[in-house]
Amino acid sequence: MRVLVTGAAGFVASHIVDALVRRGDDVTAVDNLASGDRRQVPEAATFVACDVRTTEFASLVETARPEAIIHHAAQPQVGPSIRDPFHDLDVNVRGLLVLLTAASRAGVRQIVYASSGGTVYGSAESLPIREDARTLPESPYAITKLAGEHYVRYFGKAGGFASTILRYANIYGPRDHVSSEHVITVFAERMLTGQPCVIQWDGEQAKDYVYVSDIVRANLRAVDLRRDGTFNVGSGRPTSVNQIYRALEGIIGPQPPPAHAPKRPGDVREFYLDCARAGEYLQWQADVTLEAGLRETVAWYRDAIKGGPVP
Repeated sequence: MRVLVTGAAGFVASHIVDALVRRGDDVTAVDNLASGDRRQVPEAATFVACDVRTTEFASLVETARPEAIIHHAAQPQVGPSIRDPFHDLDVNVRGLLVLLTAASRAGVRQIVYASSGGTVYGSAESLPIREDARTLPESPYAITKLAGEHYVRYFGKAGGFASTILRYANIYGPRDHVSSEHVITVFAERMLTGQPCVIQWDGEQAKDYVYVSDIVRANLRAVDLRRDGTFNVGSGRPTSVNQIYRALEGIIGPQPPPAHAPKRPGDVREFYLDCARAGEYLQWQADVTLEAGLRETVAWYRDAIKGGPVP
């Protein structure tokens, strides 16, 4: 299968490219390298350094004529979206529109869109959160990801391609950047380098954490089955920041007492996802336990730190 992956040198999408290449797909990997690392893209993929907002990218889609596009290129953080919502809008919405219009002209058969189950629902009215729950985004980032879902559905119907929307829980694992401000990544790096961690709010805020290899499997199932629809992709259970801290300390060893800081703007108290629909229609469920995932993550960062600072 011909598959084009955007954001392909980044944390999650680089793992997806690896998996597609391993099974023999013809992969075009696109990234503007603003935050991605070219070294994370396997040589067997065709790599193109390109920004999804450009006419160059639109031409690439029309020339490559992929059967499926897996779209991960984004401004992916809540904090920067609050500080600069215009940039967030430009990357997450205008870039997506360039992709969708080009995909329509190129005869693409499916778009797999990476959305954010951790933000588009906002403060949950009931738990676990189903896909038909009200969406109450509480940050510009969440608003742009939700807007992107509507654009994907519209262009899918208008252009006759399948639109698969994956609402991710909080993803962790090897290759994540400390700059992502993801709590597991930041805690692992600080503990391994002997620095105290900072727990925001009271640490009892609890979220749904899913290991990156489970996200990869969800994308492969989506591409293979070409299902229209919106699917939660997570572990289906909450884990608090304090629980993560204690689990990492148990793996890495005793740590200095953590510092504390106020609640982050846009943070929610608790969320975890009902992933039954992904089980029914994608034959997918999360397989990696938090303990196993944390051990794999720590092992990768320990090796990365030996070679220098974590990216």
